[in-house]
Amino acid sequence: MRAKITYLVTAAVLVFYFVLVGSRGVMLIESGTLLTVTFGVAVLILPVIGVWFLWKNTQFVRRANALAAELDAEGGLPVDELKRTAGGRIDRDSADEVFARRRAETEAAPEDWRSWFRLAVAYHDARDTPRARKAMQRAIALHDGRPVPA
Repeated sequence: MRAKITYLVTAAVLVFYFVLVGSRGVMLIESGTLLTVTFGVAVLILPVIGVWFLWKNTQFVRRANALAAELDAEGGLPVDELKRTAGGRIDRDSADEVFARRRAETEAAPEDWRSWFRLAVAYHDARDTPRARKAMQRAIALHDGRPVPA
């Protein structure tokens, strides 16, 4: 729940920032000179890119959460079996062991979105965010019946 609140607060702050920057871009365009119009258009591009990025991330999170809920209803969510250090950090050897099992599971069933979801969790536990995201994107695509990203 804390992660959701943090995400919502961050998204709200970003939207406020995009509106603020966008209004400055409009003010520059309204000035009417070639230089201010050029700067105004350039300033408006940033909020457009930001809104697009925020929208795509929100879609990704919602789809991943929907898969987690479906997998939970099936009783297939991965169990947290990782050993931790005294400071609470995940033990590297433990993460490697779980990752090896998840990778083997995914190689055995490459068209099963559930195995890709669990592999994404294993990547995340190993702090490999780019691969975790790619594995989750693949799980989402397989679940939705869309072409699988390379």
